Amino acid sequence: MSRGLLLVVSGPSGAGKGTICKEILAKRPDLQLSVSATTRKPREGEVDGKSYFFLQEETFRNMIEQGEFIEWASFCQNYYGTPKKAVEEQLKAGHDVILEIEVQGAMQVRSKFPEAVFIFVLPPSIEELKNRIIGRGTEAMHVIEERMERAKKEFEQIDKYNYILLNDTVEAATERLSAIIDAEKLRIERNEETIKQFVNNK
Repeated sequence: MSRGLLLVVSGPSGAGKGTICKEILAKRPDLQLSVSATTRKPREGEVDGKSYFFLQEETFRNMIEQGEFIEWASFCQNYYGTPKKAVEEQLKAGHDVILEIEVQGAMQVRSKFPEAVFIFVLPPSIEELKNRIIGRGTEAMHVIEERMERAKKEFEQIDKYNYILLNDTVEAATERLSAIIDAEKLRIERNEETIKQFVNNK
């Protein structure tokens, strides 16, 4: 394959998408994590270009106007987005790129990269999802209820994805994600050059 795969992993808060992505990146050196841009200040230990691309708000707004983000959103008075150029450079170099993102952002990505592989992370059950969020111990009950309502709306978007990824255990989910990646690499339309070598062989 000359061009890399763009893998979009999303799902509701508490489904475990971040943990799965961290695990798959540790196990598969052929994957690259997409680095997001933000206007917030760097936290201790964060490195520009690795943790995030840290931008001034004016620069970020200009990039929005120029269409330089695959997706972007505003949270808590700061902007966050996925720079198109960095992702395109990785893909053109033949590197597979994994993008961990919210469902809303995934729909923006779909409009720009319809050939990407969209994977929706599912918890074992609605009850387990709520238990995981409660188990964090970081949010008030009314916030948890808001997250659950949002999750219900996000589940309605599943039919816009290519795969569901059940996260019953991190190990099993990571193995399933790896299998999805391997299968996608073998799709006919992603291997046209290789196939031509056989078809044109006289």
